Amino acid sequence: MTKNAAYILELINDSTDHLTAEQIYLKLKEQNKKTVLATVYNNLSSLYEQGLIRKISVPGCSDRYDKIKRHDHLVCQKCGKLSDITLEDLTKSLQKQTRISILSYDLKINYLCSECQKKL
Repeated sequence: MTKNAAYILELINDSTDHLTAEQIYLKLKEQNKKTVLATVYNNLSSLYEQGLIRKISVPGCSDRYDKIKRHDHLVCQKCGKLSDITLEDLTKSLQKQTRISILSYDLKINYLCSECQKKL
């Protein structure tokens, strides 16, 4: 693993936020002024393909990256804000219902965050 990839993985695993590639790029640029955005995207792609990070896609928002630790997400339908939520692991239930082996799943629950509810 390259030095940049190791740093990016550490950033994601230590973060309580769901970082975008641009946010990661700015943090990496503080460490190495020569860093280019393509390096960040390439490393994120590699880390994702290796199963070391999660990619969270929300329509209308930049992809965000998260640690592998088992958890699900609340997604504000209006502003795209992501919040972690820990629910019971549904793997056994899904396997029983579908009669197939489930490798993993990514549950996103849509809601309106308190800021967006205030604007209604």
